Amino acid sequence: MTFLEPLSFDMVIIGGGAAGFFTAINAAEMAPKARICILERGKDVLNKVRISGGGRCNVTHAEFLPKELTRNYPRGEKELRGPFHSFMTGDTIEWFEKRGVPLKIEEDGRMFPESNSSETIIDLFLEESKRLKIELFTKRAVQGLQQKNELWEISTSRENFTAKKVLVATGSNPKMWNLLQDLGHSIVPGVPSLFTFNITDKRIKDLPGVATNAVVRLKKVKLETSGPLLITHWGMSGPAILKLSAWSARELSDKKNFEIEVNWLPEYSPEDVEEELRLQKGEKAKQFVHKRSLFELPKRLWQSLLQASGIDAGARWADLNRQQLESLKKELTCGTFQVHGKSTFKEEFVTAGGVELKEVNFKTFESKVCKNLFLAGEVLNIDAITGGFNFQNAWTGGFLAAQAMTSGSAV
Repeated sequence: MTFLEPLSFDMVIIGGGAAGFFTAINAAEMAPKARICILERGKDVLNKVRISGGGRCNVTHAEFLPKELTRNYPRGEKELRGPFHSFMTGDTIEWFEKRGVPLKIEEDGRMFPESNSSETIIDLFLEESKRLKIELFTKRAVQGLQQKNELWEISTSRENFTAKKVLVATGSNPKMWNLLQDLGHSIVPGVPSLFTFNITDKRIKDLPGVATNAVVRLKKVKLETSGPLLITHWGMSGPAILKLSAWSARELSDKKNFEIEVNWLPEYSPEDVEEELRLQKGEKAKQFVHKRSLFELPKRLWQSLLQASGIDAGARWADLNRQQLESLKKELTCGTFQVHGKSTFKEEFVTAGGVELKEVNFKTFESKVCKNLFLAGEVLNIDAITGGFNFQNAWTGGFLAAQAMTSGSAV
């Protein structure tokens, strides 16, 4: 059913996700008299919030220096430096705490609600929206978006809307990217950003669940990342792998097979490793090599790398020849693994791509192409590594957009 008269609002937020709700709530607080609505194409809102962090919602990350924070964004690093000086982690923590949702920091820096439940964040957003009289329309897929006489006209699968100002926060929705392209925006094609590596290799076949710090290199593009690496049933995952997948998302987008190099001993130089192995051969000559792992390496991984180096279970340190020691050093510091596919990281699908960043004013998150059109979250060509950084981009963009949309006398 289509209404003849469109529904009139001061601000229409397209997208019922993290960035959309955060913008709407802040705008409603900044301009209490403004009429604001959220349009969501699905029957449910905040789905990504619900699944984030295994259902706990990784709200942000405990990094409090803007420049350091931006280094977690393969796309958007330079553009977010200014916005993070205006609204970043500390502001996010304060925002949630003021509304009765305290956050906690975990050992790896990730921050979650103390309740350990994403429903806490969802309930807060829904309650705040209700309190601030923000109107929510679900099952409203936007089919048209155009500006006439300084008024935005939005047609949906049900009714039509008009607004003075529009914010698009629809993530990596290709249909919305097409509508924005029709308005004159350039769109960087989307490719998966956070993914794990499928590896079939006898060195790790029997080691699912083993985790250790490592440096991982993508040799052809001379890119490397470091951090915990988790061996899985299908290959490798963990922050070191996810960071590499994010930073090399474009290079790997059309590759099913590629090669990585793993340094299992990031705190040691190859020379240090070689010296320690020779020391063991001299001082622990009668000891079995398999019995005790060196360098605090997980024992099962140590034994697997020994086997890959041609050192059998009954070998003593005195038995090892120069070739075996050299082979072991190589396995420990620069082992090569063939990757033959990529898998999405849990349900947290992140896409690299979106609106070209040079077409956005990052002081306000307003489009440089269309007046009174704002963009926030992953609809932009901004994405981050795992750890709460993608949400921080949503909060920052949403807050600054809300400030800009409510400034002046237009609302």
